[in-house]
Amino acid sequence: MRGRRDLDDTPRARLDCGLGWKRPEPIQNQAARRLIVKHAGRLSAMLLVLLGSGVCTPAAGQSVTVASGADERVLFTRYCLTCHNDTLAARGTVPVAFEHLDLANIGADAEIWEQVIRKMRAGVMPPAGRPRPDASASERFVSWLETTLDASATVRPNPGRTQAFHRLNRAEYRNAVRDLLHLDVDVSELLPADDASYGFDNIAGVLRFSPTLMERYLTAARRVSRAAVGTPPASPNFDVFRVPDDLPQDDRFEGLPFGTRGGTVISYRFPADGEYTIRAKLARQVGTYDRNVPNFHQRQELEVAVDGEPLAAFTLAASVPPELQSEDQRPIDRATLDEDWVVRFTTTAGPREVMVTFTNRTPALLETLIDPYQRPHPSGGHNWGSRRGVYLRSVEISGPFPAGDPGLPSGGAVASLTRVDAETGDTPSRRRIFECHPADAAATDENDENGAQCAADILSTLARRAYRRPALEADVAALLRFYDEGRTEGGFESGIEMAIRRLLVSPEFLFRTEADPTDIAPNTDYPISDLELASRLSFFLWSSIPDDELLDLAERGTLRDPRVLERQVRRMLADPRSRALVDNFVGQWLFLRNVAALRPDPYKDPDFDESLRRALRRETELLFDSIIREDHDVVELLDADYTFLNERLAEHYGIPFVKGDHFRRVSLPAGSVRGGLLGQGSILAVTSQPNRTSPVLRGKWILEEILGAPPQPPPPIRFDSKNWKILENVVKILGKIFDK
Repeated sequence: MRGRRDLDDTPRARLDCGLGWKRPEPIQNQAARRLIVKHAGRLSAMLLVLLGSGVCTPAAGQSVTVASGADERVLFTRYCLTCHNDTLAARGTVPVAFEHLDLANIGADAEIWEQVIRKMRAGVMPPAGRPRPDASASERFVSWLETTLDASATVRPNPGRTQAFHRLNRAEYRNAVRDLLHLDVDVSELLPADDASYGFDNIAGVLRFSPTLMERYLTAARRVSRAAVGTPPASPNFDVFRVPDDLPQDDRFEGLPFGTRGGTVISYRFPADGEYTIRAKLARQVGTYDRNVPNFHQRQELEVAVDGEPLAAFTLAASVPPELQSEDQRPIDRATLDEDWVVRFTTTAGPREVMVTFTNRTPALLETLIDPYQRPHPSGGHNWGSRRGVYLRSVEISGPFPAGDPGLPSGGAVASLTRVDAETGDTPSRRRIFECHPADAAATDENDENGAQCAADILSTLARRAYRRPALEADVAALLRFYDEGRTEGGFESGIEMAIRRLLVSPEFLFRTEADPTDIAPNTDYPISDLELASRLSFFLWSSIPDDELLDLAERGTLRDPRVLERQVRRMLADPRSRALVDNFVGQWLFLRNVAALRPDPYKDPDFDESLRRALRRETELLFDSIIREDHDVVELLDADYTFLNERLAEHYGIPFVKGDHFRRVSLPAGSVRGGLLGQGSILAVTSQPNRTSPVLRGKWILEEILGAPPQPPPPIRFDSKNWKILENVVKILGKIFDK
């Protein structure tokens, strides 16, 4: 892997060896892109080309000189120089002259020759009406140009340079905290969304830094450090998890037990030991004024469980129970039937799975086939616009509350106090952080040699991982000053919390930096260090910091060995953290993030709902993920004869015999239009208008995202007398409308 030291900071056109996801320039990087397609039939090999180009390359000054054949020189003189000569170029008839080009050193003018290749491949050069070589001679000349350019790019790649400071974006910050502290924190409420460039939000040039953003980082560091160490929050948390209104809940969801339907499962981190409450709210009728729970014919039961252990089951009878009816025997309004659906329990700190779902013990067919408007309404009338059955609307998790807090809910419908885990409140975060612990952790006196040594060991380990390099004495000393301040106020763990807070706002953590060697002349390629390569590799594949194995290899200087590098790439791709490559890279490259904002015309697509929206995106993600992990040909992205479906998506595509909410690989019949990216609903949807398809949008998307050849901007409108007359009429009509 090589870098380049320049006199200025202007990014150079390149196949981005910096492993950021910046799109190559469409002309200047054709040779590099062609090399990838030619030599990387499998996607893992393509990744190795991206990662390894320049690791073992000849000297920077070496160039390629290829003797041009007589046939190529004759063709060039006869068919090219007749137009592209100095005389016509001076007149402006042609944009560039070819007389100075050296056929023996094609790589010196690669940009011009790439344009020649593209135009000859398109059949527009020589232009119509001018003498042309026969097809075979033209093909031989173009092939010779491509081969020569490829050889030149191989011998002397141009890696360009990366930005000196590359701030972590929001996704990278979250992943880095997760891998550093074993703590998954949703930072979307703590940090603002990142700016994007070329469609990607990890381009260094647009990841700016401001005083306001610094304040947000300070707030995030305070919350993350408290959660990691296990310091109880100053006040109880109150988190609400909404279930989308248009998500059908008539069948079992993936991740929930068999024999259930609908509901949700939540990965929730309980911040401290204590008492918590879980409140379940049911969805109401569809309508402006009717906020009742829908009626139904069979008894409904809702279960609440934490880590698979049931806590409570709430029952909703098909008819209003007598104890809930009013004294005058009128039917009670069902708006408050779930008012006291609260379970109260104690648990220890740490991540847990909270499950709230319906028990599917009654025939679903009965509830779904009966016309909703024929169901009797508890308050009289009919259920016009009713849902099919009872759905979950939201889950509220609150706590921790002090024992015996009068603010805790109580009453007949509250589940009895349940103990989920009687062990100590040791969390994965604490186990990751506290590799040692002094005998008297609460000591706040100044004479604390054991505590100071333990703190130094902890902070040295954390700094090495966070800074992506060996921790220096100065790094640890700076963190220990904050440890001393926190220990004086609250003991050993408070000191560690304060030091972690300082570490999370350090520029060494928030920025990815690479230093130019001091003994390298400007405009000279140089190999980056193994530590910098480890950082580039981890942020490319994981969007996170390197792990200990990668850092160990980098510190020993063996990571750049091609065999070691290949093993590490394959190991990292097999790691679940490589899901970030799909979520971030594919989500932005293929516009999959736009699926969440799709709003099709309800009159044309009345069946579009949240379950279909999720399935569309998941299908594309699984295709890309399988090609990477199974080491398939990269061309399968376009012509795969299989896809990944669940029942909802298969029903939308008209593919039979796919049952259940889980995704599975499905072989497509011969001639199916659903093979590859261009046949998948997610791609078709994001390249369409809400109420119709759009060949213009889709064609532009294919040119930009698949072919890497964006169309030229449309020419300006040229108004003649007829155009001006039309414009005047339009202005008059608009004027009359606004005057009214």
